[in-house]
Formats: sequence, C-alpha cells, structure tokens
Amino acid sequence: MSTILTREQLKQMVKNPHIDHWYDALEQLLDDYEINTPQRVAAFIAQCAHESGNFAFIKENLNYKAASLRKVFPKYFPTDALAAQYANKPEKIANRVYASRMGNGDEASGDGWKYCGRGLIQLTGKDNYTFFAGSLGISEEEAAEYLATFEGATQSAC
Repeated sequence: MSTILTREQLKQMVKNPHIDHWYDALEQLLDDYEINTPQRVAAFIAQCAHESGNFAFIKENLNYKAASLRKVFPKYFPTDALAAQYANKPEKIANRVYASRMGNGDEASGDGWKYCGRGLIQLTGKDNYTFFAGSLGISEEEAAEYLATFEGATQSAC
C-alpha cells in the first residue's frame, strides 16, 4: 500500500492527531482486502473519513436530547414523554433502538448497547459482531474490544 499512499498524503487528506497510528493500520490491512489500487484506496479513505469524522469517532455517539430522539428515531420515540425518559442516556437509547433486530435480544437484554456501532464504518448489531468475530476466530466480546483499536476499527471497515 505504501506505494499507492504515503503517510504524508494521508496526513494531507485526514486531519487527525493519531494519523500515524491510522496509517500503520491501513498499511497493515488494506492489501489483505484487495483495497490496493489508487481508486480503491481513495474511495475507502474518503468513506471512512466521512463515516468517522476524519477518523475521530470509532464508537457510536448515542447521547441525544429528547427533541433529537424524536427527530432521529421517531419510530422508537413517538411521544415527548417517552423521549424524555431516554434523553441523555446512551445505553438506554441503544437498548431501545437496536432491540430485537440485527440479531439483538429485546430491550432488557442490553444487546443494543453491547453491540452498538463501533469501528470506522460503525459495525452494528450482534449478527455483524458475530460474523466479524468469526472471521477473526475470536469471541464477540473480544471483537468489541478489538474494534476500539486502530487495527480493529480499520479491519472492520475493510
């Protein structure tokens, strides 16, 4: 990959204080996923930068005010009163909006929070965590921890 994209080029494209770590992860992983042409590398970096706020956010921010919950998740928060009960409670919000879908259990299971979006392109839901973990031969819990690393966040996006 280093012949396609240099560390300096990445620094010009993505403004992030940890860009050296991101470059190392990209250099290590992109070829493994055939992201190995100038066009593929450019598209991948552009998408990851867009999804992660220039590689700044690798865990979903679910800290919403009541009014925002009503706008972003109207299906799950149809009333002001319900939205007020969940406002500024990220774990509770995740458990509601991700309940009983993507392989997650019901709201009480805690799966929504456990399997919330992580990585450069926000891997979300138990089914996706299970698939990702299986591809690496690790547990879902280990996958959640790995997604918090430069390599894991990058690999999940790849």
